[in-house]
Amino acid sequence: MSSELFIAGDKNDSRMALLQDKKLVEFNQEAGGNKFNVGDIYLGTVRKIVPGLNAAFIDIGYEKDAFLHYLDLGPQVSSLNKYLKMTQNRKNSSYKLANFKMEPDIDKHGKINQVLSKNQQILVQVVKEPISTKGPRLSCELSIAGRYIVLVPFSNSVNISKRVTSKEERKRLVRLITSIKPEGFGVIIRTVAEGKDVAELDRDLRDLVSKWKNGVKALSGAKSRDLVIGELNRASSMLRDLLSESFDAIYADDKDIYEDIKSYISTIEPEKEKIVKHYTGKVKLFENFGIEKQVKSLFGQSVSLPNGGYLIVEHTEACHVIDVNSGNKSNAESDQETTAVKVNLESAKEIARQLRLRDMGGIIIIDFIDMKSPENKRLIFEKMKEEMKGDRSKFTILPLTKFGLMQITRQRVRPEMNITTREKCPTCGGTGKVTATILVTDHIERDLEYILTKQNESGLTISLHPFLFAFYTKGIISRRVRWYFKYWKWVKLELDTSLAITDYVFKNSQGDVIEI
Repeated sequence: MSSELFIAGDKNDSRMALLQDKKLVEFNQEAGGNKFNVGDIYLGTVRKIVPGLNAAFIDIGYEKDAFLHYLDLGPQVSSLNKYLKMTQNRKNSSYKLANFKMEPDIDKHGKINQVLSKNQQILVQVVKEPISTKGPRLSCELSIAGRYIVLVPFSNSVNISKRVTSKEERKRLVRLITSIKPEGFGVIIRTVAEGKDVAELDRDLRDLVSKWKNGVKALSGAKSRDLVIGELNRASSMLRDLLSESFDAIYADDKDIYEDIKSYISTIEPEKEKIVKHYTGKVKLFENFGIEKQVKSLFGQSVSLPNGGYLIVEHTEACHVIDVNSGNKSNAESDQETTAVKVNLESAKEIARQLRLRDMGGIIIIDFIDMKSPENKRLIFEKMKEEMKGDRSKFTILPLTKFGLMQITRQRVRPEMNITTREKCPTCGGTGKVTATILVTDHIERDLEYILTKQNESGLTISLHPFLFAFYTKGIISRRVRWYFKYWKWVKLELDTSLAITDYVFKNSQGDVIEI
């Protein structure tokens, strides 16, 4: 399976698309003001303790206080609080924990007001980003994720991913990590560590210890709300988790992002550095590789299946509901049961893709087409489990009920990805009435003449719907060429499928939109 990652935009506002075998499987958007990523470690202040919830609300700089439950404090929170005080009071300047005297573990059935007090400063980590009206969710069980391992301060245990099934390999990895890990730190061995030698694991461990060291250094002079240890940006964290031999290319159209990713790849896997490419084409990155079209077709309420069936995806406050429909497929098979099985198998693959693509979380109810045979129901259940194996989120799948319903719970740590695929008419504003579309070319000609003659602009670019783009560029002597002979200025045309047919955008030589 080949994998390609595409990153369009800049550091402040970027879109990332992961394609496997040319099919879009993950899509992310990072806005300029996006803070509080999963994995970020902050110095927070306790604002409110709620005994009834056995939880506290922590100020880390978000507009709403973040939520910290007693069960998310972790057994070693007393040791963490002690270490924080010593570091802030300059009584401790070492990042090493070998000589640090650990405090006893807290009672797992205790109360939060026995551990925390109002206005107390505390070191916390974001485990769930702000979603809807809720602030971030926090934990005091700190961990720093690397390529092969996860470093856990104030612990001495060595754990390994359940997905590493070989007993010999599990023993080998635990033995290696135990021999190289520093005292006072626990380690979680990730699935991708399987088969790696001690040099690679040691390098990854050293990088994580270095991040902890820099965090401790920053902590000594930190103020409340300060970011102490930052997680990687979304693109780098995706590469850290997914980069493998199947990766063919990574494209970025921004020079700074390209340099950052190339530097990161050269650190974690130098032999893969050559797959990072800086895209400089005239056509937009997502347009050139057909990603924009996939985004528009995959995020709608209705999702088509290859052989005539389709899915209806509904979102409610309580859960997500997916309805499987056979469409015109019902005429292609000899009996109803065979039709149901084939459509359900096909839809299981697409549903697994949709859950990952939209990052849907919570409870998902799938209404498959009714089947009578228990063997067929079991087949669909096994198919769904097989297709969900590549999902990085934690999930649980239950077998089909007698009503043909499947229930899935999937961990959600970020807001669900929701792309509006229905375009609002730019002319009528949704009223249903537009001016004659035949006049759009007259409007473009009028605005072009005004910008070139009255404003004396040069280096002009016009973004157009594909139909208008073809109208102005096709022919031996195209209309764009006629513009050149009329104004003696070359106008660049840019194809943009995100625009409606009657919409167009003028940009100056710096790429800024010109308001008419």
